[in-house]
Parts: sequence; C-alpha cells; structure tokens
Amino acid sequence: MAGGRPTTTMTMSALGKHKQKQRVLLSLLATLVFLVAASFLLSTKTQTQPQPQPQPLRLHLLRRQASDHAALVSAYAAYSRRLKVDASRQVRLFSSLASSLADLASRSDVDKEAKDRVKLARQLVSESKEAFDTQLKIHKLRDTIFSVHQHLHRARKLGDLSSRIAASSTPKSLHCLAMRLMEHRISHPQDAFPSTPASLASDLSLYHYAIFSDNIIAVSVVVNSVIRNAAHPSRHVFHVVTDPMYLPAMQVWFAKQPPTAGAHVDLHSTAEYSFLDASYSPVIRQIETGNQELSLLHYLRFYLPEIFPKLKRIILLEDDVVVQKDLAELWTVDLQGNVNGAVEMCFGGFRRYNRYLNFTNQMVKERFSPRACAWAYGVNLFDLQAWRTEQCTEQFHQYQQMNEDGLLWKPDTVLPAGLMAFYTTTKPLEKSWHVMGLGYNPSVSPEEIRKAAVLHFNGNMKPWLDVAMNQYKQLWTKYVDSDMEFLQLCNFGL
Repeated sequence: MAGGRPTTTMTMSALGKHKQKQRVLLSLLATLVFLVAASFLLSTKTQTQPQPQPQPLRLHLLRRQASDHAALVSAYAAYSRRLKVDASRQVRLFSSLASSLADLASRSDVDKEAKDRVKLARQLVSESKEAFDTQLKIHKLRDTIFSVHQHLHRARKLGDLSSRIAASSTPKSLHCLAMRLMEHRISHPQDAFPSTPASLASDLSLYHYAIFSDNIIAVSVVVNSVIRNAAHPSRHVFHVVTDPMYLPAMQVWFAKQPPTAGAHVDLHSTAEYSFLDASYSPVIRQIETGNQELSLLHYLRFYLPEIFPKLKRIILLEDDVVVQKDLAELWTVDLQGNVNGAVEMCFGGFRRYNRYLNFTNQMVKERFSPRACAWAYGVNLFDLQAWRTEQCTEQFHQYQQMNEDGLLWKPDTVLPAGLMAFYTTTKPLEKSWHVMGLGYNPSVSPEEIRKAAVLHFNGNMKPWLDVAMNQYKQLWTKYVDSDMEFLQLCNFGL
C-alpha cells in the first residue's frame, strides 16, 4: 500500500493535464468553426445583394473579432506545446519516483532506517537549538557555578574543621613521645636532671627567653634554632614553663639532649607560681568555673613581670616559630618607653582592631580606634619595668572580667586581650624580625623567608602535623634532634 499511493497521485495529475489539453483543442476548433461561418455569411450576402455598399462598422468589428480569435488560437497553441513539454518531464519524474519507491518497498529495513534517521534529525535540531539558545546556556552556566560554589564552600568548611581538629588535638606521635619520656622518668628515678642556677636565671647580662608550651619537640626546635644561629650561645637562657603533667617528660628530653654551646634551659611548671589562683587571676577563676576555651599556658604571657620579678627585659617566643638569625640584636632595640615591641600585621584596611574587637560595645568604642593597626604574637620584646609602671596586667584583668560572657572578643584567642592591654604602648618592629603565615599561607615569598629573623608557623598547618605544607616543612625539621631514640620509637614522619 505504501508503494501504491504515490503512483495513484501521479496518474491523477497526468489525467488532469490531459483534460486541460482537450479543452484547449476544443476551443481552437470552436474558433475555426466561427471563422468559417463568418466567411460563409459574408460570401452569401455578397451573392444575393451585389448592389448595396458594405457597412464599414460591421466589417471592422468582424475583422477585429477574427484577429482576436487568431491571437487566442496562437496563444493556446504555444501554451499547449509548453504543457506537452512539462507533462512529459513530469511523467519521467513520476516514473523515476515510482521506480525508487518500488525499490524502497522491497527493502525490509527501510522502516527502521527511516525512524532512526528521523530520530537523529530531531536530535540534531534539538542540539542546534540548544547551542544557539543563549539565555538557556547562561542559565545553565549560572546553575553550574552556584553548584560548584556550594561544593567549594562545603569543602572549605570541612577543611577548616579538620585543620582545627588536627591543630587542637594531640597527634599520636607527640602523645607517644610524652609517654615514652614519662616512662623513662619513672623507671629511672635515680637519674639527675640538671637545673639552671638561680644566678643565671636572673642574670641581667644574659639574653632571656620565655616559652610557654607542653609540646616537647616544638620547644626543642625553638631552643635549637636560637642556639645554632647565635654568635654567643652561652649568653642565652630559655625559661620554659609547662603543664605539671609534662614537666617530667621535658626534664628527660633536655637531660638526654641538653642545649649545646653552653646555653641554658630553665624548666618550670605552672604549679610553682602560687600567685596564680582564682582570687587573683580572672583566667583561673573562669577555667575553674568550666570555661573549656581557656588555656592557662596561653594566658601566662600576661603575667611575665610576676613570673620573672628580677628581670628587666625578656623575649617571648611562641612554640611554633623557627629562628634563623642571631636574636642578640633584638635586645638592642630602643622601645622608647613602650612596653611591647612587636611586628605589625595590618595592610590597607585589613588586620586592624575592628577585626578582633566588638566595636558595637560602648566601652570598646570609647577606648579604642577601629583603625588602629594590629600586631602579632610570635616574637615579642617586653620591657618588664615599663610593664609594671603601666600596670598592664591590671588592665588585662579588667578586660578579661568584662569579657566573661565573650561579648568583647572571641575567648578562644589571646591576641585581642593583648591588643587591649598594650594599646598605645607597643612599638612596631621591622617586619623582617617576624615573618608570619607559614601555617596557612602557601604564597609566602622565598625572599621574605630568606631575610626573616624568625619564621612563624601560625595557623592550623603546624610543621609537626601531617597537614603541614611541604614547601615550608624543611625549615622546621632541620632543627629536630632526629637521632633522639624516642623519636624513632614513636614513628615521627619528619
């Protein structure tokens, strides 16, 4: 049936053309008959009435009609010839189509092939339309960007959370090291652990450093880096204050690995300072009332004059720094009556007081400028005599009590308290004394690192953690006592 339908249509079209030709021929015959009749009438009238004059008007009309019919006959004849040519061409075309359709009808897979081709054509049309539909493409692109942004934001949050957990937790290797050292201390009670003479601990002609930490290997790296880069190591004294639980482990470490070249390490625990009680320190009081965000070791920096009553100057070093140059020159810096010498970290509108303090609080708004430049802990030179004169510890107590509910600053960091306690009493140091960001910024320039006196691994990617940035890790590991037997037992991946 599918092959017969086009043939029927072709036949009907040919019949219509044939009937049209018949009408043309009939019209031609009628015209000829009319001319013959007109000629006969004229000849008859001439024979019967030879005398009268012919009427000019009548003859003119007859001649005009005859001329028109002759032109019409010529037109019909030309049209008939053209129709004949067209009809013969279409007959040949229809014959070719009929032959092609007959060939297609004999193929069994023509239906499936036709459907596949139609499907492919529709798909191509759809894709072409989509490709040129700009608004649709823009909409899809926006959806994709939004989805990627959401995934990136989620990944960053998870990464930050993981980094915070890693930084705040005690790695298995560090825990193992502390346990091994403690085990040795218990199993060898007869061993003598040297202590620094009191005369050296308060000798004003020496360079004194304060380190507050319970991270044994980090403290050893700080001590080693200072000594190895010092012109006169024997003039450097390190006052290390730690948690009572870690003091025996610290003693074993520095007994096994004593400071070289005549330098001295003075070990103490927080339990030795009787003034640190709830009646004096709001930090102790808040810790005892269950504030888990506070760490006493972190807040000991606000009690330097009480911990070292005989000293006039001291350098505070964080346990995540590495010293690359002799720090003796830092002792010659004139603080010009200020309490604190520190490197500022503001640039443009970033890292100013308004980032760390809540300026919606009326007291903060009245006492501090939101545009004041923030400085950093890491390496700080303190004039303890000026500290006592300015009563900075008392100011810290006042602000710490006001922030008991955490409305002035976030209680999990000590920098805002320092910014408030040492406001207008801090002298900016040259930036090369303290280069920061090695614990979070992968883009610290090699030139800055080369010129830096102290490198600070502030951030969550500490060099002793697995998440440390590899490009900076060697700067820290080269000061590790890797031959220490306890490190090998605890599988430190250094």
